[in-house]
Amino acid sequence: MSSSKIINGQEQAFLFNQSGNIIASNTTHNDLDKLPQSQYIQDHLSIDPKKLIDIANNPKAKQPTLIEKEDTSRYYAFVTAIGNDILNQQYIAVALPKEKLFQQATKEALRSTLLNALAMIILLPIVWLFSSPIVRPIRHLQLETEKIKQRQFDDVTFTDSYIKEIWQLSNSFVSMTEDIKQHEASQKEFMEALIRLIATAIDDKSAHTGGHCYRVPELGLMISDALEKAKEGPYKDFHFANDNERLEFRVAAWLHDCGKITMPEHIIDKGSKLECIYNRIHEVRMRFEVLWRDAEIEYLRAVHIEKQDPTVALTTWQENQTRLQEEFAFVAKANVGSEFMSEKDRERIKTIGAQEWARNFNNRLGLSPAEEMMFAKQEQNNKLDSDQPSAIETLMSDKPEHIIPRHKEIKFDASLGIKMTIPEHQYNQGEIYNLTIQRGTLTTEDRFKINEHMISTITMLDSLPFPPELSRVPLYASTHHERMDGKGYPRKLNAEQLSIPDRVLMIADVFEALTAADRPYKKAKPISVAINIMFNMCQEGHLDLQLFRFFLTSGTYLAYAEKFLPESQIDKVDITPYLEE
Repeated sequence: MSSSKIINGQEQAFLFNQSGNIIASNTTHNDLDKLPQSQYIQDHLSIDPKKLIDIANNPKAKQPTLIEKEDTSRYYAFVTAIGNDILNQQYIAVALPKEKLFQQATKEALRSTLLNALAMIILLPIVWLFSSPIVRPIRHLQLETEKIKQRQFDDVTFTDSYIKEIWQLSNSFVSMTEDIKQHEASQKEFMEALIRLIATAIDDKSAHTGGHCYRVPELGLMISDALEKAKEGPYKDFHFANDNERLEFRVAAWLHDCGKITMPEHIIDKGSKLECIYNRIHEVRMRFEVLWRDAEIEYLRAVHIEKQDPTVALTTWQENQTRLQEEFAFVAKANVGSEFMSEKDRERIKTIGAQEWARNFNNRLGLSPAEEMMFAKQEQNNKLDSDQPSAIETLMSDKPEHIIPRHKEIKFDASLGIKMTIPEHQYNQGEIYNLTIQRGTLTTEDRFKINEHMISTITMLDSLPFPPELSRVPLYASTHHERMDGKGYPRKLNAEQLSIPDRVLMIADVFEALTAADRPYKKAKPISVAINIMFNMCQEGHLDLQLFRFFLTSGTYLAYAEKFLPESQIDKVDITPYLEE
């Protein structure tokens, strides 16, 4: 018999004794008389009466007890002992269906929820109406703080409000923005002044660089301004996104040669092949003077001691001196390095240098500590030709002491992308080695040392904490020696990897170098010659031909010349041949 038929969703109460027999109940069901009374409780409460008694007698027992049965509804049972007769103890149990137990609470909760919802519906428009004058300006202030965070100071506006505190806060925001703008402007001004100071110091360090670090950024900015003003052609869509990008390019232009501050002056200023702090051609000339006097002594010995025919001896003397004059003139011309040296001329230098002369004074006296250490090391390694007080030496030579080793190994961080071949030695000051340079005045070691200024530029700028809007400064400043064909340095970038600002600085760097009138080692070239050289460089894959043609058609080359060059250099240029495909 199911309990649903007996309880039928109603509460029941039972008074029973220690044996589980029902004494009284609120039910009038017929089955109460038919079943054993203890069995009735167990069937309808789903619990043994003895367990109910244990719960009633245990003060720590959890009540009410939730009773569940698969084929019945869940209900709670509460039981307690009554009376003081321990031997004839009686108990009362009350069973309530779970849904009926919480019915009233559920109704109250639902009614409360509906009333609250109705109140919120009524009050929400009122709250919105009264809060809007507060919320709206606060939201506007939040947007203004985002502008300040993004450093969009010019876009920050005043937020008006009838609320005094918000009005004052908005005033403070605007005032703070102006202060930040002024501070940032002063910081930028200071930064640019410091950058110009560095560039000026580099120019002042060597007369061979002149005003290069000042004029290149000027020309670079002139070209970029012309590009932004272009209304047609391949550069009509070019423009910097904002003033920060213009500043980024300008800073990079000013710092493009900052690495030269680490370059030794005797390399930057090397105007002849034998130059090293001073021009060593004078040492070679003094050895020619020795050979000249040796020829004279040989003549006198032949005539007065050996009693040879004076006419023959005089002829020999004169021939030797004439030969020495010619040979020194040849060596001196080779030292200038203005012409390409053929293999035949290089061999003649070696032949001239092989002539011997007698040294009679000790070459280990009066040395600096560094020289003494070098000689000691070379003697230990048996690399010295002779360490005797007097010896026979050649007119010109490549000696072990001419080799200057590297003091530390050069390693490039892979992230910098530098691709440069590093010579074994730091310098090679050998006389024959330098005089036989085929083109120019620089050895392989000298050339690397000069090119190394780009590595110094990269490492110096890469170590600076540039803000995000100036993050490309190290890149722009280090690409002006790259080539369109990928044969430049230091990263061997090609045309696809070079941006328009990169190419602008390449054009500016070359044109300034060709037309500079303040270099003591070369004559300034007229702009027509400079343009012709640059056109050939475009043809060879060095410069961007399209940008070079824009440089001409925009008239930027002439505007620069009129501003920075003397009138004697500004000759007439027919740009038509350079524009033909």
